[in-house]
Amino acid sequence: MITNQIQVIAFDADDTLWVNEPYFLETENAFCQLLEEYMPHDILSKELFKTEMDNLSLYGYGIKGFMLCMIETLSRISNGRAPIAMADKIMELGHAMLQQPVILLEGVEEVLKHLRKNYRLVMATKGDLLDQERKLKKSGLQDYFHHIEIMSDKQTADYQKLIKHLDCQPENFLMLGNSIKSDILPVLELGGHAAHIPFHTTWAHEKVTESLEHPNFMPLNTMTEIIELLKK
Repeated sequence: MITNQIQVIAFDADDTLWVNEPYFLETENAFCQLLEEYMPHDILSKELFKTEMDNLSLYGYGIKGFMLCMIETLSRISNGRAPIAMADKIMELGHAMLQQPVILLEGVEEVLKHLRKNYRLVMATKGDLLDQERKLKKSGLQDYFHHIEIMSDKQTADYQKLIKHLDCQPENFLMLGNSIKSDILPVLELGGHAAHIPFHTTWAHEKVTESLEHPNFMPLNTMTEIIELLKK
């Protein structure tokens, strides 16, 4: 990997800069407890995931779509007979998610402070525009970034568009994120550089089981490792 080529460094947000997936898991657990009279927990989780996948192209990513999927799953498994109070409770769970604190992950601010001296920094994340803007504001990190990109998805074409907008070549672009599927593979496909920072839990839709070897790929254990790697 030729690190001296890199001019722009982009960061994923959810579970890279701040905590996100644990809130979804906590809410899913509460949802399954709420509906336990209809179906066992593990089967309910699979039914909810099926609903999410069926609606992903319609709702995109984020809490609001997740709320709608929980309500749709409730309706389906109860044959439309669940009391309205259950739908109200699901709405409450969703509203609570939207008000969760933004907790920065270890090393994030240290890395941003260090890298902004020599690189253009970008936040490149996917999800609901309003919710991601809310989290960025709460995080206090917005001033570190030259550009903010909130995508509806993270496919190769989405990164291609971003890189073009930044007036940057793929070989001068580095993406850091916790998802091999969304943050790493599309960037490598374009000829860019990518660093994977694992998070302790990953949404099923984002999991990749195959091992990855690529000259432009950097597997990290912690975010702060990127500082030393970029010195090489």
